[in-house]
Amino acid sequence: MNVILIGMPGAGKSTIGVLLAKALGKSFVDTDLIIQQAAGMKLADILARFGAERFRKMEDAALRSVTGTDAVVATGGSAVFCENGMEHLSAGGTVVYLDVPLPDLEKRLSGIKTRGVVMREGETIGQLLYERSPYYEKYADITVHESGDIESTVSAVIAELEKITNNS
Repeated sequence: MNVILIGMPGAGKSTIGVLLAKALGKSFVDTDLIIQQAAGMKLADILARFGAERFRKMEDAALRSVTGTDAVVATGGSAVFCENGMEHLSAGGTVVYLDVPLPDLEKRLSGIKTRGVVMREGETIGQLLYERSPYYEKYADITVHESGDIESTVSAVIAELEKITNNS
């Protein structure tokens, strides 16, 4: 079973994903890296050159390219807008929403323009969170409220996954 991590940029999906994969004995896939490798450029450069619509098509293709059933998959923050890709990932695993409070996101995303985040000109992190939260909640099988401590968050995800496994 795959474990798919979703959440806002800065939620720690990649960082937590690597540690979670090690703890669970799974491989690790980062869909942002798939996009970068396919395009041969950084996410921010892709957005600047091609725009958000083309980026989302690339993101959807990256999500749909994930195969196998024994991986932790870190998605980009806007992956939840890629319906086909999210349905593909959801069908092969458990989707975990890493929910991070807005003040923490604002601290972590001080350099948001260099990260390659799909957002409108002048849009705030709070507005982005407000827009995306319903989509994260829609796809989530599990929601983990990220505590700021990476190890505690990894442990919380594992505990929630065990609850699902034990109830099956």
